[in-house]
Amino acid sequence: MEFTTPLIPARLIKRYKRFLADARLEDGSEITAHCANPGSMMGLKDPETKIWLEPNEDPKKKLKYGWRLVDHENGHFTGVDTSVPNRALKAALMAHEVPELADHPTVRSEVKYGQNSRVDFLLSGNGPDLYVEVKSVTLSRKAGIAEFPDSVTARGTKHLYELVEMTKSGHRALMFYLVQRTDAEVVTLAKDIDPTYAAAFDMALDAGVEVLAYDCQISPQTITLGRPLPFHK
Repeated sequence: MEFTTPLIPARLIKRYKRFLADARLEDGSEITAHCANPGSMMGLKDPETKIWLEPNEDPKKKLKYGWRLVDHENGHFTGVDTSVPNRALKAALMAHEVPELADHPTVRSEVKYGQNSRVDFLLSGNGPDLYVEVKSVTLSRKAGIAEFPDSVTARGTKHLYELVEMTKSGHRALMFYLVQRTDAEVVTLAKDIDPTYAAAFDMALDAGVEVLAYDCQISPQTITLGRPLPFHK
């Protein structure tokens, strides 16, 4: 997916109230940007971090900038907008660019299931229906290792239980971890951050829930699905 508006560089001043970030543009002016990320953003919010913002002219939006990327200034990027993984994966699924999922020709998104939830994607058309939940992975506390989650996620735990219910009903279920980092070689769980999620993950695996992880190709112009990554418990 391409960014709607060309991104502009800035320096982070601070991130606060979960969805707000103050930043300094190259001309020295200071602005407030929307931060579409409810997680802790551990390791991504240090003052003076180089970031990339997407401007907008939408009169309905109070904030005229959205924070999209962290630039690690070593050739690598991290995407911080948690809405991106669903959009990037949907484009890849529609183009049949995910070999592990290409045998399901029909792709529907935000389909009601479970207890007042909507599954990210429901794939059908060849064999049992496949329910797919997508998680954005941005945490890395050790070089080359991406971790999920970066904060306690009761919602994520709920999704694991709902996927288990789908397997009990005779469907397939898959947890898709999309790593919005270009410097990861493997994906794992941050068990110390959310042991409840880790326990639910083990239970889901035992129940037949499948796991798939991919990284992204990221630049200030585009974010697209990248390559599969090994997932280590």
